[in-house]
Amino acid sequence: MKPWLFVLIPLFGAPSAWAAATDANESPAYVACMDKAGGVTQGMMNCIQTEAERQDARLNAAYKALGERIGQARKDTLRDAQRAWLRYRDANCAFYDDPDGGTLARVAANVCVMRMSAQRADELEVLARQP
Repeated sequence: MKPWLFVLIPLFGAPSAWAAATDANESPAYVACMDKAGGVTQGMMNCIQTEAERQDARLNAAYKALGERIGQARKDTLRDAQRAWLRYRDANCAFYDDPDGGTLARVAANVCVMRMSAQRADELEVLARQP
């Protein structure tokens, strides 16, 4: 097992530890789903997928809202920045999916995508609210 996985085991191994490690922007349904999954990989992956879809919808809505507030020159810059960010997120999170890391590595990679998407949605939502 990879040494970095030992850091993740407490997060994924016990439902109560998982709940304590959640971010404020993760839905209560996600936290409840992870508790119910009880550390079973397939259950956790289902929870993560559902929450990732929620966060992706937030991200897309925030991107659209911001795009509606800015001029064309900035829209082009925003589009380029978003495309670069998506490439970074995907490459960064793919790194977590260590082929020697077992199912926990796959879980970590998917959590990475979900959380990075949530953080980017937060960022774009703040930008969209600025005068």
